[in-house]
Amino acid sequence: MTFPFKAILFDWAYTLVDLAGEDSKSAFAKVFAFLRSRKIHLPEFEEMYFALNDDFYNKISASRKTNREACFEDVLGAHLARNNIELDGIISLKDVLKVYYKEIYSSRKVFSDVIPTLQSLKDANVRMGIVSNTTNPGFMKDYEKTMLGMDPYFEFSVYSSVVGWRKPHAKIFQEAIRRLGLDVGDILFVGDDLRMDVAGAQAVGMRAVWLNRYNDPQVDGIVPDHALNKLSDLLRISPRDK
Repeated sequence: MTFPFKAILFDWAYTLVDLAGEDSKSAFAKVFAFLRSRKIHLPEFEEMYFALNDDFYNKISASRKTNREACFEDVLGAHLARNNIELDGIISLKDVLKVYYKEIYSSRKVFSDVIPTLQSLKDANVRMGIVSNTTNPGFMKDYEKTMLGMDPYFEFSVYSSVVGWRKPHAKIFQEAIRRLGLDVGDILFVGDDLRMDVAGAQAVGMRAVWLNRYNDPQVDGIVPDHALNKLSDLLRISPRDK
């Protein structure tokens, strides 16, 4: 197979991975059980969970307006301090985050068309990277990628929680372009969100694929360079379509 682009950048959630109804309350309950097992004094579960959740989603709402990413680890750390929860010096905030996110990720699944498509692209020497909007810490997103068997396909991952800016802001795309070291015309972006993925990528000069798995209507006058219903249809893009 000859592919017309030297590299592809992929969105993560709902492009490659189905988040499958994650349950933050169950994950927080795992955190409480973990801390209790260490004999750490804790407040009432429901009160702390709902206060933290309200704070976190307020920050997420603000981030949608400013494109400055909200980071869960900052909110969790602040609420541990606010509730005078002192870790025992052996476990750290990073350990607590591992407990939380391992539960969050436990129900996630790679879409069935992803691995065969990525393997075909890899066999064609197409370079690949991930550009993901996420409130999760970078080390846990790397864990998720490994857990789902995706490491062999990607040179790097750029996370909004690490860069500080979320799509459609130009800086997160520019960081990925910098890492590839290619002319922007040789890079294709693939994502499921018209505003964040398609319009954001096009604004920095990339061609963009809208992966429309659920036949959603186009919005905001955004016109993707390609609109596909299956990731495997990427393999049908020819040089004349570039």
